[in-house]
Amino acid sequence: MARTTISSLFGNSPVKPLQHHMDSVQECVVELIPFFEAVLEHDWKETKVQQKKIAKLENAADKLKRNLRMQLPRSLFMPVSRRDLLEVLTMQDKIANKAKDIAGLITGRKIEFPDAVSEKLIAFVQRAIDASAQAQTAINELDELIETGFGGREVKLVQSMIKELDAIESDTDKIEVKVRSALFKIEDDLPPVQVMFLYRVIDWIGELADLSQRVGSRLELLLAR
Repeated sequence: MARTTISSLFGNSPVKPLQHHMDSVQECVVELIPFFEAVLEHDWKETKVQQKKIAKLENAADKLKRNLRMQLPRSLFMPVSRRDLLEVLTMQDKIANKAKDIAGLITGRKIEFPDAVSEKLIAFVQRAIDASAQAQTAINELDELIETGFGGREVKLVQSMIKELDAIESDTDKIEVKVRSALFKIEDDLPPVQVMFLYRVIDWIGELADLSQRVGSRLELLLAR
C-alpha cells in the first residue's frame, strides 16, 4: 500500500522537497556559465547543446514543483503555513524559468555580444549565480529553523545569510550598471534590434539576482511571524 502520511511524504523534514527543488533550480542556473562561454566564443553548436541542457534541467525542476504543489497537504502541523511554502516555491521556480528564458532567447536569435559588453558579461552572470547559490544556502537552513522553533542562534545565522544575499544582489546591480554603460557608449554603432535584445538579456540576468533576493525576503517574512 502506498504511504500517504505527512511523514512519508516529507521524511524527517516537511521542507525537504522545497530544498530539493532549490537544489534542482541551482543545477539549472549554474549551467549559464558554460552557456555564455560558448556564446562569447561564437560556438553556436555548443551554445545549442548548453541551451538544451538548461532547458532539460529547468523541466526537471518544474516537475518537482508540480509534484510538491499537488502533494502538499492543505493543512500542515508546523510553524510554516502551506501558503508560505508555496510562495517560496514560486520564487524558486521563477529563477529556473529566467535562466531558461535567457538561454532560449540568445540561442534563438543568435545574439552576439560586442567586446565592450562581453568583457564584463561573465562576471555579471557569475554574480547573479552567486545570488541564487546564497538563496539555496539559506533555504537549506529552513528545516533547522523549524526544529528550533524559529529561535536562538539559528535565526541569527539565517539573518546573516539573508544579509549576505542582499549584498550579492547589490553587487549584481553595480555590475549591471557598468554593462549597461558599456553598451550605451556603442549602441549607435549597432543595429537597433540587436541593441534592444542586448538590453533585454542584461535585464533578465539582473532579474536572476532579484528573484534570488526575493527568496531571501520570503524567508525574512517567516522569521518575522
